[in-house]
Amino acid sequence: MFKKIFSEHYIAIVRFVEITLFLLMLPLLYNFVPIDKNAHPVLYIDGSSTDTVITSLEKNNYTVTFVDKMMIQADHLPKSGWYSLDKDNSGRFSFFKNIYKYRTESMKIVIFAGETAKELIERLANDMKMDREKLYQAYQKQSHFKEADIFAGNYIVARKINEENLIFYLFDQSKEILELFIEKNFRNRPDDFEQKVLLTMASIIQKESNSVDEMPLISSVIYNRLKKNMKLQMDATLNYGIYSHKIVTPERIKTDNTFYNTYKYKGLPLHPLSTITIDALHAAMFPAKTKHIFFMLKPDGSHEFCETYEKHLENIKVFRAYQKKRAEEKEKKKMEEERKRLRDINTSEDNITCLKKDLKKEL
Repeated sequence: MFKKIFSEHYIAIVRFVEITLFLLMLPLLYNFVPIDKNAHPVLYIDGSSTDTVITSLEKNNYTVTFVDKMMIQADHLPKSGWYSLDKDNSGRFSFFKNIYKYRTESMKIVIFAGETAKELIERLANDMKMDREKLYQAYQKQSHFKEADIFAGNYIVARKINEENLIFYLFDQSKEILELFIEKNFRNRPDDFEQKVLLTMASIIQKESNSVDEMPLISSVIYNRLKKNMKLQMDATLNYGIYSHKIVTPERIKTDNTFYNTYKYKGLPLHPLSTITIDALHAAMFPAKTKHIFFMLKPDGSHEFCETYEKHLENIKVFRAYQKKRAEEKEKKKMEEERKRLRDINTSEDNITCLKKDLKKEL
């Protein structure tokens, strides 16, 4: 009778055994599916929730399946921080279940406002003992705007991070800052060109002043000049690339034929100039409502804003008088120091002469 039942249901029994074996083998086979080769071995994980952990992994080229998600949920979430994940020496189940064990040492780095990409790369390479060329290549590869891709501020990064991952992280964090700004201040999402224009204006503002109070006023001058189809004629636009933080001379204005020279060409430069702060970006988006067309540096380091060229000439005259007086005082001080140095030398020589006389007397 058993033989008869078995023969009647043979095919069904075989299928059942096959399915059972397949289901039993599936986890084992899945465990040996390798972690993505292009995944970043050192990455920042946001441990706020399961979703943020998964998002952090996916940003860094880790493919996370529903099974992996179950592994992450099966244990407590990793704390927010930097992790050095050994993606080659463990099974997939073990990897996703024990992510929290791979936390690594971190350090703080500072991105200064107004730094060009070249300045930023050279400083980071020196401070973090990294390969300058690899950093620069990573920046160029990932850059979207040439400059202003990274916001000024403090960042916490892993000590073991490599050049490509460092740039990826800084770009990713800055992109989030920009996305939050866009979400908060735009009804319709701006396209890449509109974003580039806004970042370019913000970089000019950043180069002209670090004063949060003055930034909206400088922004208003830019908008007012553009509306009147005037040249911007701002030194800050000539502080690009290798000329960053260098004094703009009349000779530079005459000989620089790039579109960064707003003394020669109308409109904005073709690209942003440097790193920026969120304050400069906000000022570029929301200029003060003024009729200012000009602004001039004052002796205290702030700026004098005005509407007319006549008033601007007065402000220039005041500042140049201050510069002349300061130069005279500096020269006077230098001469007094030189006189003092000579007096000290003469005094020393007199002392030596007296000492020689005393020695002769003793002999």
